[in-house]
Amino acid sequence: MSEIPAKSTESEDPSEGARAGAADGLASAVGGALAADGSRTGDAMWQSSPPGSIYDYIKVASFSIGPDGLVDQWSLRAEHLFGIPADRAVGMDPIEAFIDPRHRERGVRKMAEILDGREWTGVVPFRLPRGVQGECGHEGLAEVYVMPTRTVEGEKAAVCIVVDVRTLRSIETDLAASQAIFGQSPFGFLLIDPDLRVRRANQRFASIFGGSPDDHRGKGVHDYLQRAEAERVAATMRRVLETGNSITDMHVTGFVPGSDERRHWSVNLYRVHSGSGRPIGIAWLGIDITARRAAAREAAAARRNLALLNEAGARIGNSLDLETTARQLLDVVVPGFCDLATVDLYQGLLVGDETPPGLADGSAELRRVAFASAVSDAPFTGTGAPVAVGAVHHYPFNSSCADALRTARPQTVPGEDGGLVQSTLAVPMVAHDTVVGLVQFARTKGSEPFGERDRDLAVELAARAAVCIDNARLYRREHERALILQRSLLPPGDPEASGLDIACRYLPGNANTGRPSEVGGDWFDVIELPGHRTALVVGDVMGRGLRAAVAMGELRTAVRTLAQLDLEPAEVLAQLDEIARGLGAPGGVQQATRAARRPREADLSEVYLATCVYAVYDSVTRRCTFANAGHLPPVLVEPGEPALMLDVPPGLPLGVGGEPFEEVEVELPEGALLALYTDGLVESRDHPLDEGLQAFVTALSDPTQPLEDVCDGVLNTLDTHHGEDDIALLMARVQGLPTESVGDWTLPREPRSVGRAREYARAQLLSWDMEPLVDTTELLVSELVTNALRYGEGEIRLRLLLDRTLVCEVWDAGLVQPRRRRARDTDEGGRGLQLVGLLSAAWGSRRTPRGKTVWFELPLPGGETGLTDPAEALLSLF
Repeated sequence: MSEIPAKSTESEDPSEGARAGAADGLASAVGGALAADGSRTGDAMWQSSPPGSIYDYIKVASFSIGPDGLVDQWSLRAEHLFGIPADRAVGMDPIEAFIDPRHRERGVRKMAEILDGREWTGVVPFRLPRGVQGECGHEGLAEVYVMPTRTVEGEKAAVCIVVDVRTLRSIETDLAASQAIFGQSPFGFLLIDPDLRVRRANQRFASIFGGSPDDHRGKGVHDYLQRAEAERVAATMRRVLETGNSITDMHVTGFVPGSDERRHWSVNLYRVHSGSGRPIGIAWLGIDITARRAAAREAAAARRNLALLNEAGARIGNSLDLETTARQLLDVVVPGFCDLATVDLYQGLLVGDETPPGLADGSAELRRVAFASAVSDAPFTGTGAPVAVGAVHHYPFNSSCADALRTARPQTVPGEDGGLVQSTLAVPMVAHDTVVGLVQFARTKGSEPFGERDRDLAVELAARAAVCIDNARLYRREHERALILQRSLLPPGDPEASGLDIACRYLPGNANTGRPSEVGGDWFDVIELPGHRTALVVGDVMGRGLRAAVAMGELRTAVRTLAQLDLEPAEVLAQLDEIARGLGAPGGVQQATRAARRPREADLSEVYLATCVYAVYDSVTRRCTFANAGHLPPVLVEPGEPALMLDVPPGLPLGVGGEPFEEVEVELPEGALLALYTDGLVESRDHPLDEGLQAFVTALSDPTQPLEDVCDGVLNTLDTHHGEDDIALLMARVQGLPTESVGDWTLPREPRSVGRAREYARAQLLSWDMEPLVDTTELLVSELVTNALRYGEGEIRLRLLLDRTLVCEVWDAGLVQPRRRRARDTDEGGRGLQLVGLLSAAWGSRRTPRGKTVWFELPLPGGETGLTDPAEALLSLF
């Protein structure tokens, strides 16, 4: 407010008294107005009330002029307005100091009139005197109100009130602009007082909440927002009022009159100050962002769906296992897309049917293979009674799920009253136009309901998972077929051998990890040979897949065939090498042999390589002959001794050719343990071969346990869960034939040896309590010894072996192998070998280092195979 000099007094002139009374009335009127705005009634103090006085913004000053026309008092406001301190201004002639020379004559006349006692009001141009604030000639425009007064001595003087016109005009311009901005703003604009009441509202705000702008005066946030939201907003406004910190983009949610639609606003709050810097309220600028929020939600949903599809593409289908693929789908969608989910697959698909057996009505049996929940571990109950994971069930014909399976279209199932689920999407899993199962996505109450975009996303996710599941189904089918083929080529059941206790294990690749894998070419075999001998074979075709399994089957068949020829182990491997080379040649073995004679040229034929160890064990002598084709060495554990790896020359793998194979003969003590194995047992990506071999040898530290337990202990001790390769393990404990079970005689080369051989055989059989076999054995021994006398060379050796069967062997030094032929009715001879073939269970001949051995085998009495009556056999020859 303006300042009035203290030395001014009332005029003694009656007219001056009237003016003074008018001034008192004006002061009373202003004081009453101030009191109406909040000041104390009757108080002599002048106060400002919000939003403040106009004098806080305009430049108002006062000074007084003495009877001599010079400045005799200079207020502080005058110092601020003119920039002249009081000690310099007092005594100055205002006309000479501030008025332009062109207007001084008129100014002098006006000063005379004023000092003569006349009031005057007008606009006066002025300029600052030289030297003021370093400026010279700075001009201004002031509105001056001059009131005559008298001094204490009664001399005439004047009081001048000066207002800077340019500042006033600027304030008027700013006020007009402020009014235009406030009234024409497209945003809701409020001026809120310190009591958090609306002081002023613009038309935009009124158009949203109804009424005129004046109707909103005095209202608070509780009149517009719900209680909880209003309390939050009110607390924020108090904080802004107290701290002066602005709030930007505060989201406010509420409703507008006449609408149930929830609206969203972005509100900016800042504290408003008067010209003197005193807080007078808060400015509220609100923008309706309901549409923007909806668009943002749509964009966020689209981004979320795209991210979900990307995640599904990265995570679903990494495994070729049906159940794992179903679980991967649920890992992607819960909780990112829904709160609960299940996957049901057709039961026929899981048991390996060619195509899913879904009935036309959609009510075929399904198995629940996966369930996931973000809110509860309880079974899924969105579409009926709870079904546990792994349970087989079906949907009723009239159910929405059966309809989805029947039509291959998704169905929306509303939740039950009082239940946890709000709604469920039942989406069929369709792959290559075939429905393979059903996936259900459910959201709980309180979650956002499924929309069309969610429905499309669910169909896409189910389709992707269905393709992966169908691929897994096809792979499982092929894998199982290859596995069946591979297992069919392995020895069935538990192999038995004379003089050996056998235990074996075979683990396909990934059998212990639960992950499907291609079959491999590992195999083992136990082949019974004549004379109570046994061939032990372990091999590994390099590579994986059906081709490797087929190659393994061919090689195993060839091994069994070659073993029946009673070839030496090195010869068996040499023949196998030729066969393996022929497997990769278009023309077979013969073509491969011919190609070996020509210069080697690059061709595209597939090469089959395999490793194999072949051992022949004789239960009578307990000697074992080994031959190795690039395979890992056998391990031998003698009683009371640590396990050791036998030094068998490894040779080249089968299929390479060009090098002969060597044999090693080892005498095995009674109770010794022999182990043959493939590299999958001792080698993996994490364990090198040397480390695996050492661990295998260490695991055989206690071979006295039952052989089955020893096998299990080895598999449990070693790292057999890597799943990288097949594992074949063949273990044999030596149990040689007792001396009393062997009869061995040497006969001279003379006719009397035939009868003597019959006597030896009869006596030995009677000592073994094998009387039912005496007649047949005597007859057959007589035939073989007679042939040895007639067609063989050197001395004759007769040997009887009793174990699970009775074996008779006749040895001589002749190299000519007996050949069975059909005798004609008129022939006197030629029926001996026919008789041997009729009466024995098996017969044959084999070469030995010093000649040949002809043998026959008879089943023991009381066995499953009955004895042939010699009389009937003789009669059948004629």
